[in-house]
Amino acid sequence: MLLVAFVCFSFVNAQTKIEKLTSKKLNETRDIQLYIPEGYSEDRVYPIIVVLDAHYLFESVVANTRYYSYWDEMPECIVVGVNQYEKEDREKDVAFADASGLPEEKGAKFFEFIGMELIPFVEKNYNTANFKMIIGHDLTANFANYYLFKEVPLFDAYINLSPYFAPKMEERIVKRLEEFETKKFYYLATAEEDTKKAAKRIRSLNEQLSALKNENIFYYYDDFTEANHNSLAVQAIPRAMSQIFSMYRPISVKEYKEKIVTLKTSPYLYLTDKYQTIKDLFGFEKRVSVNDFMAIYSAVRKTDNIEDLKLLAKLGKKEYPDTALFHFFMGEYHEKEGKPKKALRMYQNGFSMNSIDFITKDLMLDKADKLKQDFGW
Repeated sequence: MLLVAFVCFSFVNAQTKIEKLTSKKLNETRDIQLYIPEGYSEDRVYPIIVVLDAHYLFESVVANTRYYSYWDEMPECIVVGVNQYEKEDREKDVAFADASGLPEEKGAKFFEFIGMELIPFVEKNYNTANFKMIIGHDLTANFANYYLFKEVPLFDAYINLSPYFAPKMEERIVKRLEEFETKKFYYLATAEEDTKKAAKRIRSLNEQLSALKNENIFYYYDDFTEANHNSLAVQAIPRAMSQIFSMYRPISVKEYKEKIVTLKTSPYLYLTDKYQTIKDLFGFEKRVSVNDFMAIYSAVRKTDNIEDLKLLAKLGKKEYPDTALFHFFMGEYHEKEGKPKKALRMYQNGFSMNSIDFITKDLMLDKADKLKQDFGW
């Protein structure tokens, strides 16, 4: 187990680097940890995840980002972490006035550092998507919420790990989340053995946010058993990511059975709506997965709407032009509309294309041979 842990840590560490970022706002140089996906491409854009308390949270965030993106359950992301090694310096970074509960002194400068120097540094050097997330723990979780109150918030998703709230913070959060006319994700976590004062305020806020009626807010909450103030972080980070990016995931068996098979509308429309929602939420287009093509194809076969097959074929040609996806769907479409010669031509042309999923060259040949036999050609 120790060997596996060491290998995993070494691999993650090999994909990250430390940057020295000189800040005019703070009048100091800060250690920034940066993770760039292994398959980074200039042809794509990447959401940004900002990690406060990076000196102990960064590796966990990177590991979960890599794991979920490997399984296509979230997009590949650029992760940028701000190290806050010393307790005294950390407290100065996130300082707030006791009276107002708002950032003051270095806290106000650190707020500007994140928004006016750190994020622009990443955006200048890498291709980034519009979607941004911020993660913090206790004092830094409280600090992350200040970005909610900007007229145009810097972040789209907020992961609060056992926040130590400043005065008036809970009422400000509730009021602000009620107002949003754009999509925002908000995750809140505490634990059975969390510090009592923090847990009491977090649970009280959860009651208020659970009653929120704003459809633009995606709110998630966890209260972990057998975890304390520190250990909850390693449980909460994967939970938060899984929930925030749930729409991004490929269609599951559960989603297929509960949402798609029972549809009274077009399965193809469900697919296009899903990917339009992904684009709206995360700010970039995701290629339709082969898994999702096959799930919708299976649902279409249960309906009499053969036009969905034609639409699915055209989408297949756009997304996977070098494969037999288009020819297979169009061949079946022509069969169902009673045009076997057109179907035969499609299957024969598909034989020269690349295989994809179960649609192999042998399958295309079998489909063509069966048509010939059926019609005596």
